[in-house]
Amino acid sequence: MHDDMQAMRVLQIDKCIKDGQIPCRWVPDMGYGYGYPQFIYYSPLPYYVMEIFHLGGLQIVDSVKAGIILGFILSGLTMYLFGRSLWGNLGGVVSAIFYVFAPYHASDIYTRGAMGEFWALVFLPLIFWAIYEFIQTEKQKYIVFLALSTGGLLITHNITSVAFFPMVGLWSLFLLIRYQKVWLWKRLLLSFLWGAGFAGFFLLPVIFEKRFVHVETMISGYFNYLAHFVSLKQLFFFSHWGYGSSELGSYDDLSFFIGTMQWVFSVIAIVIAFILRKKEKIFPIVVFLFLTGLAATFMTHQRSSFIWSKIAILSYFQFPWRFLTIITFTTSILSGYVVFNIKNKKTGVLLCTFMICLVLLLNGLYFRPREWYNIGDKEKFSGSLWEKELTISIYDYLPIYAKFPPDRQAPVKPTVTEGVADFPSYTKGSNWQKGEVIVSSEKAKIVLPLYYFPGFKVWVDGRAIKTIDYNNDLGLISFYLENGSHEVYTKLLRTPVRIIGDCLSLASILLLFFVIFRKKLSFLRQT
Repeated sequence: MHDDMQAMRVLQIDKCIKDGQIPCRWVPDMGYGYGYPQFIYYSPLPYYVMEIFHLGGLQIVDSVKAGIILGFILSGLTMYLFGRSLWGNLGGVVSAIFYVFAPYHASDIYTRGAMGEFWALVFLPLIFWAIYEFIQTEKQKYIVFLALSTGGLLITHNITSVAFFPMVGLWSLFLLIRYQKVWLWKRLLLSFLWGAGFAGFFLLPVIFEKRFVHVETMISGYFNYLAHFVSLKQLFFFSHWGYGSSELGSYDDLSFFIGTMQWVFSVIAIVIAFILRKKEKIFPIVVFLFLTGLAATFMTHQRSSFIWSKIAILSYFQFPWRFLTIITFTTSILSGYVVFNIKNKKTGVLLCTFMICLVLLLNGLYFRPREWYNIGDKEKFSGSLWEKELTISIYDYLPIYAKFPPDRQAPVKPTVTEGVADFPSYTKGSNWQKGEVIVSSEKAKIVLPLYYFPGFKVWVDGRAIKTIDYNNDLGLISFYLENGSHEVYTKLLRTPVRIIGDCLSLASILLLFFVIFRKKLSFLRQT
């Protein structure tokens, strides 16, 4: 994988969980061992899921694989739910298989290793399905599903969330007008806010504490979106499969192919819909989905650069071809419509089988790794591979107080830049460090092997230090100690923003239990 950090991130989550740091925000090993605010800014949900597998007994490398398998299964199931609501059982099956076996799905895992974006594909159909079912039936359970899936997407991949939620807003407005139920907009809005509440522990810090890390490296140089637009040939006709990277121009060794079956059957679907437009009440939905897919396709092409230049937040997408997530979603759901109008059940089953066999035949070979490695946790987290994990993506989310990243691994114990001191014992946790310090000079300046970050507090002999110095090249926590023996303890605490975010998430979870309990209680009274 390009992003070969999945096992490392699970390891860091595991250390947080076992250390009682919930939610996990600061990880101990990354940033070359100086620690990193990884999960303040990087969407954590897939790694919590993989951690469950690890706590269940799998080694971390296998937990990553289990997370991938589960992601494929769940994306198929959620697309089936949405497809079945629109097109019936056979249409749901077609949409689900087309979704799972879309080329970009394979590219996300077997080439890019984009775990967050891969898992985001689970929630896209679920959100559209919950909105559609709620407006159709007005049942409260779909409000709950919508809130949960909204929160799930927000803590799975924030970039996909930014691209997808404008679509969600249009989908909601379209259905409210289409079914003449505009008064339901308030309940939909409350559901979205509830979903944002579930994600509050992550959403508020990532918005309001962005200024505390270097983010300029994420949108400059190679990551400038201007270098990564794709051509129509690459999207529709260039089926070359490679494991390389995205480069300037149209000769990338990375596939941006929509998939022949996906786009061909989408075109067939819109043609059928126009032919039957006077008979089919579902015609406007087909048109909406098709136009949405076209808009997403346009956003991957250089012609859309004027939009990218006007909307600042789009620069954080880095790669315009990320809109393939939406293209994959719309083409897959539209493909299921092709079997919707087949009235003869036997003919419908035959057409469904034919379409599935075609997509498996044409796309199945994309779903394979470049090569196999006989490797487990012991090998992954030792030697040169461990060194790589400590330093990979070291520029991402580097605290703003560091002028540049370190060129060597963090020392096991603090260092002394002034005076003389010794450290008989010193221990590191996930977001804390503590130890005994003996100062033999009049005073000594102690530099901890730990980046400063808002929320860190230092106690000496049980008393909090009022002033922490981090004015050094790496922005490390430093302070003076007087002569004598001291107990030093430092820990990352919650800032007001993190406290509010955690409280929002907790309140949203409690509300969920209240809604479920009230519904069960109402059911028992009726029986």
